[in-house]
Amino acid sequence: MKYMLDTNIITEILKNNEKVMDMAKKKIIEGDEVIINGISYYEIKRGFMASKATTQLKKFNKFCGDFGLALLDSQNIFDIASKIYADLKCQGNPIEDADILIASVALCNNAILVSADKHFVKIKELQKDLPIENWLKEC
Repeated sequence: MKYMLDTNIITEILKNNEKVMDMAKKKIIEGDEVIINGISYYEIKRGFMASKATTQLKKFNKFCGDFGLALLDSQNIFDIASKIYADLKCQGNPIEDADILIASVALCNNAILVSADKHFVKIKELQKDLPIENWLKEC
């Protein structure tokens, strides 16, 4: 299996949440792939840079070296994101564009999204095709 970490899960790892770190290690030991997405990379890196948190930025850069990075690198990602946006807007349940793109990257990479954000359950494609795991809740 492939697991893609959302921003809140990466943040917990960077805060040394041992239970979340152990879950990531367990998946890797079991032969699963754990990746981060470009949106989360951007969200975290911009925060550290804006606050001049050089120690945290160094730790984050090391963290990124240990995991693959899933990018916004195909038209299919944007096609799926557009469909998700339209569906949610029609239902009156919009969510942030960044989260729509994160969901689209997970779907295109056939990756289980690991997140503590509850609004991802609004995205029927994630519910239908791939489960969402909350390693904070499971820990």
